[in-house]
Amino acid sequence: MNQYSKLRYIAILTVFVLGTLYALPNFYGHDPALQISSLRGNSLSNEVVVQVNDILIDNRIPFKSIGLDTGKILVRFSDSDKRDMARDLMNASTGFQNYVMALSLANASPEWLQSIGGKPMSMGLDLRGGVHFLMEVDTKAVAKQSESRFISEIKNSFRKDKIRYRSIVRGGIGIQIVFINANMKERGLVLLSNEFPGLEPRENDESNTVELSVSTDTLADIQKTALQQNLQTLRNRVNEFGVSEPVIQQQGINRIVVQLPGVEDTAEAKKILGATATLEFRMVDATGDIQAAVAGKVPIKSKLYSERDGNKILLEKTVILTGEYIIDASSGLEGQSGSPAVFITLNGKGARVFSRITGQNIGKPMAVVYIEQRKGRAVEEVISVATIQGQLGKRFQISGLDSTQEARTLALLLRAGALAAPIEIIEERTVGPTLGKDNIDRGFRSMVFGLSLVLIFMAVYYRGLGLVANVALTFNVILIVALLSVLQATLTLPGIAGIVLTVGMAVDANVLIFQRIREEVANGNSPQSSISAGYDKAFSTIADASITTLIAAIVLFSFGTGPIKGFAVTLCIGILTSMFTAIAGSRAVVNLVFGKRRLLKVSV
Repeated sequence: MNQYSKLRYIAILTVFVLGTLYALPNFYGHDPALQISSLRGNSLSNEVVVQVNDILIDNRIPFKSIGLDTGKILVRFSDSDKRDMARDLMNASTGFQNYVMALSLANASPEWLQSIGGKPMSMGLDLRGGVHFLMEVDTKAVAKQSESRFISEIKNSFRKDKIRYRSIVRGGIGIQIVFINANMKERGLVLLSNEFPGLEPRENDESNTVELSVSTDTLADIQKTALQQNLQTLRNRVNEFGVSEPVIQQQGINRIVVQLPGVEDTAEAKKILGATATLEFRMVDATGDIQAAVAGKVPIKSKLYSERDGNKILLEKTVILTGEYIIDASSGLEGQSGSPAVFITLNGKGARVFSRITGQNIGKPMAVVYIEQRKGRAVEEVISVATIQGQLGKRFQISGLDSTQEARTLALLLRAGALAAPIEIIEERTVGPTLGKDNIDRGFRSMVFGLSLVLIFMAVYYRGLGLVANVALTFNVILIVALLSVLQATLTLPGIAGIVLTVGMAVDANVLIFQRIREEVANGNSPQSSISAGYDKAFSTIADASITTLIAAIVLFSFGTGPIKGFAVTLCIGILTSMFTAIAGSRAVVNLVFGKRRLLKVSV
């Protein structure tokens, strides 16, 4: 009657063994670590490892271990103070200016446990901490970008209305327009007042010259819009990075706070969040004199750039296309050479412009300029120069990248959206518990204390079967921890509350079962039949209660944010594990202990 098949026993035992294995990494925790990676995402060599090792030894900074981890250098330390000293030292070293130094927490589990995918739980900023970025939007760059955009729009409007001018350039205080005569100047002023109300014109002492400046209100609106677009772009990038429960919010008028709880690969997060990577497509100035340009005599309509191999190249100042028209990007390998490439899809407007320009310039060379913000400065470099073989449309590819990792990163940044304005990380730190270590200790102690009281109550009140329930409750907590570790779901203080709640729910399930058994015994049924009836009759009640609570938890997760999501995640996991341990787990133990015995009474 109270027997399981061997296969079912093996299945339940396998679940418990796996649960125990994947919960074990939480006993080892993390080591403070310094992660060193290349700005371009290239894999580092053992030579760089030796350099880092020598620098740390020479400066008497002790460390636990150093080595390559997926192409990056990972240095483990015994405490965070030594790690911070090492980071400051490496940042100050002249040989490491082109590397990203990021604080990290490395899995301290044994290698055999890591080899099967064992990881500690990811804890939120209120428990273990995570990475905190304070980012600042370059408002001066926003003003320059707005002036450049106005210049382009003014030129199009003048061309459409046949208003002739000598030059339209950015001056020291705004935009300067020089018309060919007074009549054109009058027509131009009328058009500017009608179509560009956000620009304030001032007549210059020189004849036929007008100076324009962006009005204070217009500039404030542009900066506000840029900040909001950057917020959305950063959210998109964080979603691409796969961080759970991030905090991305505005601080002041030009700063953004980004908190990534439980993130270990902070170097990659720093590159993705801090980068302003975008692309510009420009025609090559094939008629310009490179030697003269290098000497300082750059043609007025051209700009001097560097290719990745160090060679100089002249490109036209007019930008054919920018990253804002890109709606999708994916990385892969170029069909003929097998080199890393990014496959780009443009929106309708971008496709029309690109098709028209490339159709007009077949046989001429075009360059792809890669623009990235690195340590407070914009770096522009030509990554690809190719002759236009035919008219290009909505989809095309670019090559010339150093590695597949760089191709993936560039594709991610382009896919997530271009930043509306340059943004720089002005503060980066791994943060400790926001509620204080004492509050966290109390949270864990309350969970242990509550669980202990429940175990004592069950053992005293339900005696023999109560001890069986205690075994099931203990494994329930282990399974919750194991699932949180495997899924890398972020555990927060509200999440601990969810675990405590699910322990109580698991007790409720066992109470229902044991009370049913007591009723069956009181009705004169045999112990074996009472046990069987107790589990069978309580099942539907337990299932109904669990399903309704699970629905509520799913709703909380769907519509909640931050701590509410953390509570909902642990609640969902706890409900599922509670049903398994209370029904299948405890039943298996009862069957093993009492199933083959001739019972005169049952201790319940």
